[in-house]
Amino acid sequence: MQVTLIIALVLHILSGVFWAGTTFVLARTGGYHADRFFRPQMGAAAITVVTGGVLWFLLHRGAAGIQEHLLAAGAVSALLAASVQGAAAPALRQAATIGGSGDFVPSHRVAVSQRIAAALLAIAVVCMASARYA
Repeated sequence: MQVTLIIALVLHILSGVFWAGTTFVLARTGGYHADRFFRPQMGAAAITVVTGGVLWFLLHRGAAGIQEHLLAAGAVSALLAASVQGAAAPALRQAATIGGSGDFVPSHRVAVSQRIAAALLAIAVVCMASARYA
């Protein structure tokens, strides 16, 4: 179990840092290069969610204290962030076809989705970082 726990924790943290980091940058830049980061972000989101589920199973199964409530709030925020980013996929495809020459021009919808996802991921990070001390 120790090796599984370490691997799950490392994958969870690394993929979460990539996902949140790219989201914060894309939110700040108005979605510039969001077309290049969409698949890696969704891959990192999937890895983060799956490894988070593994960590929950290994460490928090059956418990229902304040720590688990904070972690659950963070997990819900992360799932909402992934949903918001995934919902922007049609806008990314449309903006890429309008650009034509290969220059991606982000739409307002892409920028707003990245900003909403960034706020949700910030909530997730705060919940997960503070849960240990609750």
